[in-house]
Amino acid sequence: MQLLISVAGPADARAALLGGADVIDAKDPRHGALGPVPLHRLAAIRATVAGARPLSAALGDAAREDALARAVAAAATLGVVFVKVGFAGVTSEVRARRLAVAARQRAEGETRLVLVAYADWRHAESLAPARLVSIAADAGAAGVLLDTASKSAPLFAIQPVASVAAWVAAAHAAGMFAALAGSLSGPDLAPARALGADLVGVRGAACVGGRTGRVSRPRVAALRASAGAAPPPPPPPPPPASRVLVGRGILPERDVELPEIVRRYDEMLHAVRERA
Repeated sequence: MQLLISVAGPADARAALLGGADVIDAKDPRHGALGPVPLHRLAAIRATVAGARPLSAALGDAAREDALARAVAAAATLGVVFVKVGFAGVTSEVRARRLAVAARQRAEGETRLVLVAYADWRHAESLAPARLVSIAADAGAAGVLLDTASKSAPLFAIQPVASVAAWVAAAHAAGMFAALAGSLSGPDLAPARALGADLVGVRGAACVGGRTGRVSRPRVAALRASAGAAPPPPPPPPPPASRVLVGRGILPERDVELPEIVRRYDEMLHAVRERA
């Protein structure tokens, strides 16, 4: 099972990278479960990750096809591998399908669509998670994520384990990967793995100071150990000629250069300070 760590900025991204996260996910936790970061910050996160791990981006909850299509296209131009789209406030399957298709049509290149279902779907005024699986499959999404709109209780306190297991199995039967999130912590990762989840997403448990705090490298490393799979190789700068494989399991394998992450991060931070 792979570990996704949600990051709010470049410093978070570097801590997640060094801690062993498999996927770096750009998200602003101050704006809900799928709060998108501004494009300039997404670009800074991408520069920090620099291809060492796949990058995903939360795009918020879908409302209009045109706005969603623009957001997906903008993320795709930055080389984002996964875009996550939720449906809070959408209770019509017909409407959700139109939004999902609009997003899928603008996911170009290596960018793939992930639809987000909410375990607390009544609170979110969304569709039941099982209904989102069929919508995602019909739209050509690569995967689905079961999350919580409210962070007052963790996923397994809202949905019985048996229900989550059935949802994961339905996603796999539809040919998609299944990801779990929603205020998960270290003890939740073994059950998630046992249910067959391909990916688990974490924010709060990876941070010092809660989900709006800062990502901690040691906490990410501990979560990586709890996730159970072998950790990815650490990302210090290699000699110029060296190459690493990025992508395991659900992620596409491709050869990429591993750039000098620390140097690029320092240069980016200097540029931000100069603009300030």
